[in-house]
Amino acid sequence: MIVIEAKNIVTKFGTRTIHDNVNLHINKNEIYAIIGESGSGKSVLMKEMIMLMEPTSGQINVFGESLESLNMQKAQELRRKWGVLFQFGALFSSLTIAENIELQLKEYTNISKEMRDKLVYSKLELVGLSPYVGELYPSELSGGMIKRAALARALAMEPKLLFLDEPTSGLDPIGARNFDQLIVSLRDLLGITVVIITHDLDSIFSIVDRMAVLADKHVVVEGVLGNVLQSQHPFVEAYFKNEYTKERFKDRIKNV
Repeated sequence: MIVIEAKNIVTKFGTRTIHDNVNLHINKNEIYAIIGESGSGKSVLMKEMIMLMEPTSGQINVFGESLESLNMQKAQELRRKWGVLFQFGALFSSLTIAENIELQLKEYTNISKEMRDKLVYSKLELVGLSPYVGELYPSELSGGMIKRAALARALAMEPKLLFLDEPTSGLDPIGARNFDQLIVSLRDLLGITVVIITHDLDSIFSIVDRMAVLADKHVVVEGVLGNVLQSQHPFVEAYFKNEYTKERFKDRIKNV
């Protein structure tokens, strides 16, 4: 089943073209990465998928719904099916972590305060945070804890689709790899589809099922790692086939 499909997406900011006929599709239950150099429009594409921006032309379908044809009620219903982890967490600094996670539950459901509290602390446990973290404010957390807290908030409405924008940026290597494994565990446990914007080669080589590489304003290659490594596009060559990458991931590359 295709969860997200982008067809002939063109995005322009004034006279500047960011995307020129971008095409890709994301399958159910896979961890899918969108890769590209800075300025290639990765985050813009994600914002278009979650209806924070509109492409200049083209069509994006999510769960079989064309985003451009949705009325307000349908759009709200669709938004409840996904969660988003923004690059720097985007937690509200004036709210405790528990209040941050509870916010969507208060806004979009009629469940009792007691049930909301149970759900909040179950989400904290799900992402590996202790209950006491719920009473803290974002300023009192480490970078890794902020990522996990923001992930707990993204999971509050039990989404079927999870968007992650640079989830391991700013984390130390051990924290980044632990976060990667958390994403895989959540995908397997909850049966969700995960879309990741990332530069992290460790994530790409270890947890990503399929990927799209953005360069020259369009998708230059899409597919599993083996498909990508066969591409001779200059960006792919520079990113995946430099000496450091070939040595660092030689066992994985050899087995592709």
